[in-house]
Amino acid sequence: MTQAELLRKKKKDSKIKELLFPAAMWFSSRLLIWIAMLGIAPLLQAPSGGIAATFSLDVFHAWDSKQYENIVINGYEFINDGKMHNVAFFPLFTLIIKLLMSLGFSFKLAGVLVNNLAFIGAIYCVYFWAKSYRNENEARWATAVLAWCPPSMFAGVIYTEGLYLFLSAAAMQAFDKSRYGLTAFFGALATATRPTGLALIPALIIASWKQRKPPIAYIAGLATAAGVLLYSLYCAITFNEPLAFVEAQKGWRESLGFDWQSWWKMLMQISIGTENWKQGGIKDPVVPLLFALIVILGYLLWRFRKKLGEAKVDYGFAALILIWWLVAGDPLINTVSVVGSAYLIWKLRNELSPVTATYGLCGLALVLASGGTWSLSRIVYGIVSISIAFGVFLSRYPRWGYLTMGFFAILLTTFSIRFAQELWVG
Repeated sequence: MTQAELLRKKKKDSKIKELLFPAAMWFSSRLLIWIAMLGIAPLLQAPSGGIAATFSLDVFHAWDSKQYENIVINGYEFINDGKMHNVAFFPLFTLIIKLLMSLGFSFKLAGVLVNNLAFIGAIYCVYFWAKSYRNENEARWATAVLAWCPPSMFAGVIYTEGLYLFLSAAAMQAFDKSRYGLTAFFGALATATRPTGLALIPALIIASWKQRKPPIAYIAGLATAAGVLLYSLYCAITFNEPLAFVEAQKGWRESLGFDWQSWWKMLMQISIGTENWKQGGIKDPVVPLLFALIVILGYLLWRFRKKLGEAKVDYGFAALILIWWLVAGDPLINTVSVVGSAYLIWKLRNELSPVTATYGLCGLALVLASGGTWSLSRIVYGIVSISIAFGVFLSRYPRWGYLTMGFFAILLTTFSIRFAQELWVG
């Protein structure tokens, strides 16, 4: 074999590996979810407040999935009475499902297929996008974070996560490549999928200004609003209320704006425990004492980090985080999701592409301004910039990267089982 043939073979092998890695991340994480939901959950008894899981597509159908099914079968409904109405759910996901159902698919099968297939598209998109302005190692870590992050469970059930991640990532990748027609196309579809798509509009415009892009870039940024504008037009014609999807949010959130009371509640749950917070005082001292012990041990690890060595300090902090999660649960995950994501995006803002960093910050601002603290980890996960930033960060600290992936696997398993049992996740 000549040197030229060897070189061609190496390039071919490299391309194959390049294509296999994102697929391996998608399949391995989905396999864990399937095992948890279809293998483990049906063996467990029905929990308090939940149901007994069965070996069927029913395990992928809970909470918002039922809203989507109602939209597909009965259409949208809305009355401006401050209660929950399904018009709050944007239309693209249900329109695609309805199309597949017209071809003979059941609602549940169509919903699972759309979300999972879109998610593998999102994983490939993020991999090649991150690689284009960072490097292969960082792109791999970003892909691993996106695939294994615990809320990625929602990209495997009948939810919009997979579809929205793909469309938003595709829009920004096209923008970075100066393909403004595709930017407008994918961006418009994204704003027709989820409310957080609205963050794309200012992100693209600000990034255009920062990079001094031509006027067509600004037009593409504005054109991404087409999805939500068409939905608003539908609401105006059908319900005589162009912002019906905003009004319907009152059923979930009493008011817009930063909800400091909910944030205070989460901080209290983390530090003194949920039961103590409910009772208005420290009736059970166990959780506050554990929290104080974790803080003291964390300080001591940091204080004597040079004497202990890097490995012992890392494993020590990892153990403390695991214990803290076992004590605090979802409030800790939700708080860290927002605060940690904001820190990462800001810290790495000059290392990410301008649109990646700007969309991350705009998305988080929209989350904070929307009011309420329900499902924060899931909503923040839908901001694809955060997975990329976290991947870049972990690529520099491999030990923490592998510890994080292990912790993610534990959480992904528990999230999957809880969802299969129709217990609240997030």
